Amino acid sequence: MNKNFLTPAETAAAIVDAGRVKGDRSFSSLLILGILAGAFIAFAGQGSSMASFNLLAQPETFGLGRCLLGSVFTVGLMMVVISGAELFTGNTMMCLAVMQKQTTLVKMLRNWAVVYIGNFLGAVLIAWMVSVTGLWESGGQALGMMTVKIALGKVNLSFGAALISGILCNWLVCMAVWFATGADTVLGKLAACFFPIWLFATSGFEHSIANMYYITAGLLAKPLYGFFFSAEEMALLNWESFFLSNLLPVTIGNIIGGGLFVAIALWFGHRSKDRAKAEA
Repeated sequence: MNKNFLTPAETAAAIVDAGRVKGDRSFSSLLILGILAGAFIAFAGQGSSMASFNLLAQPETFGLGRCLLGSVFTVGLMMVVISGAELFTGNTMMCLAVMQKQTTLVKMLRNWAVVYIGNFLGAVLIAWMVSVTGLWESGGQALGMMTVKIALGKVNLSFGAALISGILCNWLVCMAVWFATGADTVLGKLAACFFPIWLFATSGFEHSIANMYYITAGLLAKPLYGFFFSAEEMALLNWESFFLSNLLPVTIGNIIGGGLFVAIALWFGHRSKDRAKAEA
């Protein structure tokens, strides 16, 4: 009987095979596909902000705003998955290919470094392009104000909070990638991307690549819309706080969330189950 999905064990094997392919890609391929993935996530960030900024501005509609934001943000991973672009957060599951000796630690780290840089370039490119469109004037400058406010909230997280939020985020993101890998139809892959990403974005967890857009956008919007905030608050929003207070702990958390809580945990779980069946 035909089936339009892979079993969990088959999905684990497909993740391993994908890790081997990713490890063997050329520098130029990784960089280009990384730039595209960063741009796709940034498009999702801008679109979700546009959809939800006025709901997020009011305490009584904040949850509804997060829900709407999350539903729009899902399109980012859909574009990544269907196009075959390279996204750092999903690539944290390459550790399975290393464990199975289908690629090497050096190749995995090379992939992560090149893709991470590519994601950053793509996200920053979209943030800059949006900054010159005048779209942040939407809603009587309310979108510009919310763009700064989102960035400010992210750089004000403690290291521990950003780290744990990064773990929670990529736990869900990599579950979406896992589901999409197991689906054999485009519709199935789109549905697989939608629900876990909707959950992570609605919850407000921290995604390193999304933050490359959100915080860069806030920094670019700061000169125009910073007057909505105090000078003390604006002093906290800078490139140093971007990298050290948010991107560093969130990236570490994303690696733990995707690598340990999804890839390694599911691999060991299904490996133990298969071994028990064989012994029986």
